[in-house]
Amino acid sequence: MLRFLRILFLALLGIVLLAVASANLAPVTLHALPKDMAAVLGLDYQIELPLFVVIFAGILAGLGIGFIWEWFREAKHRAALADHKREAGQLRREVSKLRTESRKPNDEVLALLEGDGATR
Repeated sequence: MLRFLRILFLALLGIVLLAVASANLAPVTLHALPKDMAAVLGLDYQIELPLFVVIFAGILAGLGIGFIWEWFREAKHRAALADHKREAGQLRREVSKLRTESRKPNDEVLALLEGDGATR
């Protein structure tokens, strides 16, 4: 059922994108710089594209910038996770080392913890 809903959503999204593209076929001219600044610098670069290409490129650029922004924002969380993993590994090794060490047979605290009942 979930797969069907996903396919239905993607089909509807495709239809909407095709409708937007077919409604915005008129060409637009994109200038790299404002006209006054381009005249001063002598760089009058411009390109003519259909409007739907400009719209979709803007959406993709926004998504890309958002993903990169989030990746940088979450860097501190990834670093903390790496620190916690490293610390957990060290603690695991320390616990296994302590378990393998020989214990003193007269240690009352260990006898109580292990439930020997020898000191009761």
